[in-house]
Formats: sequence, C-alpha cells, structure tokens
Amino acid sequence: MSQTEAVLEVEDLVVQFPGRHGTLRALDKVSFSIAPGEILGVVGESGAGKSMTGLAVQQLLEPPGEIAGGKVLLAGRRIDTLREDEIAHIRGKEIGAIFQDPLTSLNPLFTVGQQLIETIQRHLPLSRKAARTRAIELLAEVGIPAPDQRVDDHPHKFSGGMRQRVVIALALAARPKLIIADEPTTALDVSIQAQITGLLRRLCREHGAAVMLVTHDMGVIAETADRVAVMYAGRLIEIGPVAEVLADPQHPYTHGLMASIPGAGPRSERLHQIDGAMPRLSAIPQGCAFNPRCAHAGPRCRVEVPALVSAKTALAACHLHDKGVTL
Repeated sequence: MSQTEAVLEVEDLVVQFPGRHGTLRALDKVSFSIAPGEILGVVGESGAGKSMTGLAVQQLLEPPGEIAGGKVLLAGRRIDTLREDEIAHIRGKEIGAIFQDPLTSLNPLFTVGQQLIETIQRHLPLSRKAARTRAIELLAEVGIPAPDQRVDDHPHKFSGGMRQRVVIALALAARPKLIIADEPTTALDVSIQAQITGLLRRLCREHGAAVMLVTHDMGVIAETADRVAVMYAGRLIEIGPVAEVLADPQHPYTHGLMASIPGAGPRSERLHQIDGAMPRLSAIPQGCAFNPRCAHAGPRCRVEVPALVSAKTALAACHLHDKGVTL
C-alpha cells in the first residue's frame, strides 16, 4: 500500500513510560496502515497494546506515557509531532472515536441532539439550525427510530445498543477520515453486537472512512474486519487478510488463539490452551516475547527479536518462517 492510498500509516511506533526504576516500553516498533473504506481489526490479550496504539494515534496517552519513536501519518500528514491545540482540532474532525461504554461517551445532562449539534458546529461551518438538521440525519443514518423526536431525548432514555448508535453518529458527525473503535460492542448483548458491527461496516463503506477496530473478540473480527493485526506484549506479530489469518494462522500465538476458540459442532476433545500468561512490561523476555510460551521456541528465539516477514498471504514475526517451517 502506497503512502498516497493510506488514510493512516503507523511506522515503527514506540511508546514508553519513564519511571523511577527504569523505562517501560508499552509499544515496540509497531507498523501498519489502513486504506480508505478498510476496517483493520487489532486483536490480542489484555495488555497486548491494542488500546495503547489507538490512544497513541490520537495523542491521548496519560503522562508520563510518551511517543519515543516512529511516526503517525494521517492522509500523508505527520500528526505525532503536533502541538496539543493542533491535534485537538484533528480529533473529532478528522479522527472519530467510538469507545466501549457509551455512557462514558455521552453527557447525561444534555440531550443527544445538543451533544451532536455542539460536535457538528465545533468542526463544520454550519448554523445551529443546519447542525440540528444534520444531527437528525445522522441519527436516522445509524438506525435511531423517529430521529426528529429522539434528538431531544437524554441518553438515559436510550437502550445500550441505541446509545452506542448515538456514539457512532457522534464519531461520524464531522465526516472524519479515520474512526478508532475501541471495544465498541463489549458491553452489548450478542444480538445487538451483530447489529452494531454490521452498522459500522456499512457506514465505513458508505463514508469511505478507514476504521481501526480494537477488540479481543475474534468473532467480531471475523464478521467485521478486512484485515487483522495480532498484537502480543506491545509488538505486532501477525497481520494479513482476515479470512486467511483466521483459517491458516502463521504465528504460533495466533495459532494458539484460534485453536482455543470452540466450534459450533459437537466437541470430543478439550479446548487447546496457551500455557503461561502475557508478560508484564517490566519483565518482557529477551528475543521473541512469546518464546516462554511457545512450543516451537529455539535458541535464536530467546536472543533475537523476529522481524515481520512474508508468510503465505500474511506477515508474521516468527523465526520459523526463515526456515520454511509450516505450523
């Protein structure tokens, strides 16, 4: 993918947290890109660095967290070096955000219409009347029934799924180039999850926005994403087309994740489990961070960090592919 095609490009992104007892590296040279109209699913265990990546792109890291290396480019423009007032103008206008709990994204004291109108007028040169009209159009677009009436309701009058639809409308209010959706369906029932992921996929295509979908749910990835990026201990370890990665994973960690998912049919054997746990930031092992949990680990894995290399239709950070080993 060329730089002119990508909406978002992340190149060798490093995020660190300096402390009294040393510096903790939360993201270690993470690189990926997202094209217009594409949904990239970012998946991994808790602590893998998924949400941290989204926060770093938006420059929303909590101090003392800092971007210590690499680049973030939005539509070819570098944004990781912008001042706070400059990046604040981009948030909401060029980068929309959808978070896990819609209650934390909506102010309970104001109607959804007031919140939409404020967001629209902050980023677009529209009168209040025109902004209200657009707010109603957005509510209709995300599937809120009777939007001309519901626009004057407060968030508590909406169900969880409907509140998340309002949050999606807020994210789309200024027609952003990029949407970062961080666990947008976790707090919802399964049937509502499917509606929200379907809505997100449709709106992404229609608006031509790039979407970074952060989740731990492989089912959501399978249903929604075009490509999937698998993270482990702050590193990107596999990335490729979602169907191929899920059907034929090329990294031992991804392979273990897929083997641990129950199928729909009868099961005669116990589910596979990956022994051990994700390492703490203060105790990431030398070499490949997954090597203490990997059945294929050899001496090289314990001393040398593997680079992302071609592995069938994906890229995988595993020394096995240097030897032509098939998982």
